[in-house]
Amino acid sequence: MLPLPQTDYNNRVMPIQVLAPYVVSKIAAGEVIERPASVVKELIENALDAHATSIAVEIQNGGVARIMVTDDGTGISPADVELAFTRHATSKITSLDDLENIATLGFRGEALASIAAVADIELLTHTESEFAGSHLVVKSEKIIVNEKHSRSRGTTVTVNRLFRTVPARLKFLKSPATESSHVSTLLMQYALAFPSVRFSFTIDDRQTLGTPGNGSLCDAIAEVYNAEIARHLQEVQFAEGDISISGLVSPAHLSRTNRNYMSVFVNHRWIRSLMLTRAIEDAYQGLLMVGRHPIAVINIILPAGDVDVNVHPTKSDVRFRDSGSVFAAVQKAIRKVIGDAPLPSVSHTTLPSPRVFSEPVQMDTQPLFSRPPEDFREADSGSLTTLPILRVVGQLSNSYILAEGPDGLYLIDQHAAHERVLFEKILKQRTERAVDVQGLLDPITIEMNPRQDNVMKRNGDLLSQFGFMVDTFGDRTYLVRAVPSLLGSTHLSETIGTLLDAIADEKSMVHQDERIAVSLACHSAVRAGQPLSIEEMRALIRSLEESSQPRTCPHGRPTMIHLSSHRLQREFGRTG
Repeated sequence: MLPLPQTDYNNRVMPIQVLAPYVVSKIAAGEVIERPASVVKELIENALDAHATSIAVEIQNGGVARIMVTDDGTGISPADVELAFTRHATSKITSLDDLENIATLGFRGEALASIAAVADIELLTHTESEFAGSHLVVKSEKIIVNEKHSRSRGTTVTVNRLFRTVPARLKFLKSPATESSHVSTLLMQYALAFPSVRFSFTIDDRQTLGTPGNGSLCDAIAEVYNAEIARHLQEVQFAEGDISISGLVSPAHLSRTNRNYMSVFVNHRWIRSLMLTRAIEDAYQGLLMVGRHPIAVINIILPAGDVDVNVHPTKSDVRFRDSGSVFAAVQKAIRKVIGDAPLPSVSHTTLPSPRVFSEPVQMDTQPLFSRPPEDFREADSGSLTTLPILRVVGQLSNSYILAEGPDGLYLIDQHAAHERVLFEKILKQRTERAVDVQGLLDPITIEMNPRQDNVMKRNGDLLSQFGFMVDTFGDRTYLVRAVPSLLGSTHLSETIGTLLDAIADEKSMVHQDERIAVSLACHSAVRAGQPLSIEEMRALIRSLEESSQPRTCPHGRPTMIHLSSHRLQREFGRTG
């Protein structure tokens, strides 16, 4: 069947034609080089495949102006150095059989060629067996300099003016700070995947990461996250058939509000896999509160032929020959460490037990609000912005407030309700520049990971507007002198870390101010499982009634469930 002719936007018939080589190279590069972090990824993988034990990455202006990656690997011989910039040239595979058993991180042989299609490159390399090294300069995909040069064993690749020939790609990049954050995340992951390799990362002449490269995953985590986290993690060592799993995971009492602290590697390759993320979280099922996530660094080793790394051009996703076995192995490996409780069924739901009161519940006969009695009859139980008059009855499972309304029973999630109240209070104080601040008698020292450190340096003024007073106290270390009054002084390290993660979340469509307010409200609200007195429940519902959106928390979840009088009568067979 012949290909159909194509039309342009002016309905002109366009003839089928072979694209020019330079257009083909730009398209091929676009599949691999999406942003500065993509360049760093390709160069790091080449360095690791060359058995480097030390890798230094430096970037300027988010990586757009300059990227330099230096390693102490095997280097490239003078005979092969020009060939390295040729498309489809590689030393990592020779046949189709090799393609099904990829044992290296990279294999396309297109990394340097793809980068050269969108940037200027300078290469300095030397092998141990050669007397002199090689120095190449590549511009517009042409080698303009190839000369001998002295250097110790290894390779240095400098990439200048990224996307200078592809302005359309350049304009879609984020700010230099955001692009730097992407590179930082990448370096952190490779440092965790290869703890025996010494990594350093420098942003605009300021070093933000430096791992020891001593082979200890715990030491690598201490540098990437912080020593306090590393100290509490538990070692995973598991083998079943051809699958072996190693790493470190958090105990049930140590968790985070996002998945940024979960890293999965397959044969030391960093991947993003919803299936494996779910396997990790399922291992903690019943041990973590809703909305909490574990800290985990897991490396899965299995035969190269049992995993397909060709699913995505950047190899960030993989396909397993037997995904069920891998899923089960990850789950078993972690569950064995954190507890020998039986694995829960996927369809099983555990319902909270009713609170057992030590004495009879006193019915509250006083209305909570000062509205006239007629409002009780006219209140719209379905309105999103108002609440009817509610009379507190008691508390269920130390998590839900039971209240009687004009048309039935209301079950109010105390944490979600308090979140809504605090969220609006925080934003109001921020808008009115009247934030209640609590000074700390003893300032708290907090160590941040490279990504958080980068965000902190960019957004310190923004946090101060919400009541935080934080001073620099060394490399990636800060001194917290004051916090918003509603926050208290517990778990400050986690709270501030979560705030910085929320600020850095570029996928979020929510304004930064609201993201900060949501995070602060979540950390400050009463928890599920916390007993409340009748007066405390009254005060909470009174505050909820004054909110602009009392029926949902700032995450969009409902704060309450209404069981109408008609439904109750029907369930008890009292309808005629």
